[in-house]
Amino acid sequence: MNLSRRTFIASAALAPVACGVPLSYERGTPVAQPKPLPLVRAPQVGQEWSYIKRNVFDGKNLGIITERLASVGSTIVIERTDESGGKLSNEVQGPWGVVQIDPQWSRTISFTPAIPLWPSELSSSWNKQLNTKYKIAGYPDSAYGWQEFMSAHGWEQITVPAGTFLTLRYQNLINYESNDDNKVNCIRKETVWFAPSIGRWVARESSGSYMIQGQLGMPNLEDSFQWQLTSYK
Repeated sequence: MNLSRRTFIASAALAPVACGVPLSYERGTPVAQPKPLPLVRAPQVGQEWSYIKRNVFDGKNLGIITERLASVGSTIVIERTDESGGKLSNEVQGPWGVVQIDPQWSRTISFTPAIPLWPSELSSSWNKQLNTKYKIAGYPDSAYGWQEFMSAHGWEQITVPAGTFLTLRYQNLINYESNDDNKVNCIRKETVWFAPSIGRWVARESSGSYMIQGQLGMPNLEDSFQWQLTSYK
């Protein structure tokens, strides 16, 4: 898939919510951009973040996910577990803030080339369009197109179970090629509140939609989720 920016923005109109507007629960308090811009906390082994995950549609609690920074080297490995201690797929970054293996989706995916996890410049006016390929874990021979438009939308103070944080709110608008040939116009949208002081996001919301080949009418909605930080080290 090799979409132009014009094609991408046109396809983005299929997204369930207008660009720049948080999806559902979260509302921060806008604040002025800090001067100087804050630095992102550097990665160190033992740093840890726990999140409660909820279904946006019905508010159901889907459990606690804990992420612990396990190693720092040429790559940075974040190990993940569920609330019972069961092991989940790892996240792999390299360098810090650039994701190579992302387990946050319904299936773990890897990017070539790797893509930013948060804005490379912590400015409320920052934006960037990214083009990459992704592979699904267990299927190394097939790569699919992934086009992402990242845009910052301002600094906010936001309160979550772990406390109140100064965050940069940004959005990811993603147009990707599905491994299912019947699915077209596949869109994912995320709103993320990133706190430089902890080197991680404190709140995140995600939704998606797609069309079936030859289908008319409204797009099919995928699951919509919310994560909130409950604790960190």
